[in-house]
Amino acid sequence: MPTNDPKRRIRNAYEEGKPIRVPVSLGANPRVWVLDPKWNTGGVTFEEYFTDAAAVIEAQLGFMEYRARFLNHYCDDPVGRPEGLEFHVDNLNSYDAMYFGAPAVFRDGQVPDTEPILAGRDKDRIFKLDIDRPMDNPFICDVLRRHEDLTEAVGSLSYHGMTFTVQPPLLGFDGELTIATALRGTELYGDFYEDPPYVRRLMEFIQRAVIVRNRAVAERFGRTAFEGKRGGHADDSVQLISTEMYAEFVLPLHRKWYALWSVEGPHSMHLCGDATRHFPLIRRELNVLTFDTGFPVDHGRLRRVLGPEVTIQGGPEVALLLNGTPQQVHRRTRDILQSGVMEGGRFLLREANNLPPCCPAANLQAMYECCLEHGSY
Repeated sequence: MPTNDPKRRIRNAYEEGKPIRVPVSLGANPRVWVLDPKWNTGGVTFEEYFTDAAAVIEAQLGFMEYRARFLNHYCDDPVGRPEGLEFHVDNLNSYDAMYFGAPAVFRDGQVPDTEPILAGRDKDRIFKLDIDRPMDNPFICDVLRRHEDLTEAVGSLSYHGMTFTVQPPLLGFDGELTIATALRGTELYGDFYEDPPYVRRLMEFIQRAVIVRNRAVAERFGRTAFEGKRGGHADDSVQLISTEMYAEFVLPLHRKWYALWSVEGPHSMHLCGDATRHFPLIRRELNVLTFDTGFPVDHGRLRRVLGPEVTIQGGPEVALLLNGTPQQVHRRTRDILQSGVMEGGRFLLREANNLPPCCPAANLQAMYECCLEHGSY
């Protein structure tokens, strides 16, 4: 397997637009550590991770070790403990819904979720939320308290000579339709037909609230929320609607979101699920030139419709990586690499999308070794 020096050459060549072979990355976050009893030997729970600074430190240190000692053997990230680590207050993908008042739900063996608080008849009550004073929002107040607790705890932390900092809680955004779905539940998709003005009002309200929130939190820590000319976005629930409905209801909001950075871009977008039918429209109308994909994806067809200059990130389905055999993973990876997706040199191989806990090392090794064998230019 490659050592850190050839890995660095692969990454640098890709960034310089002169790729030697397809780079391999693995997307993961502390959930894979929390849900893997081989690594989380202390039994840290997500509820503790969402509330207690000591649990955050244990989980994020443990995840760092998981990457350094395990995952990075099977991708082009460097193996070995880093010199420093930046801790962060983490609510995984629940933070947007929690900001709007949805309570967190903790289920055994699952990542945290939230309740759809707008399900039922009283769907307009969200508009009573004061979105112009985000620093008074109970969720933001809790995040700031947790940030202070984490900063204090990290100040006395000593671990293998590493240096530690705490990242300002600059919040992102998981998408207008996705958060509307989290708040309203499946009833939202009846609203598209029975009450389309409500759908528009709800998503516009969500977007405006997030923009105000992100600017206020960034300013609190001396930062700027929307810097530079290249913006990023995610809105996984667009897989649930047609391209015509996307163009009518969601595209105008995505255009407004990217305009917070620059109309020109180029921009990037993360879209899990069966959303590739929307990609040509998004590429054309929003100048998105980097797509982080999930599954199912026909990689060769996607390359043909998007063109050689567009960056595509994707690879074997996570269910296959978790439950398949090394031979199946190798074959699937080879088929992707030989599909035509490598044309133009803007393909990055990764799991599709976000590595599951307890993924067998043999399957990760099969994906990486297949790229070493079939991913050269």
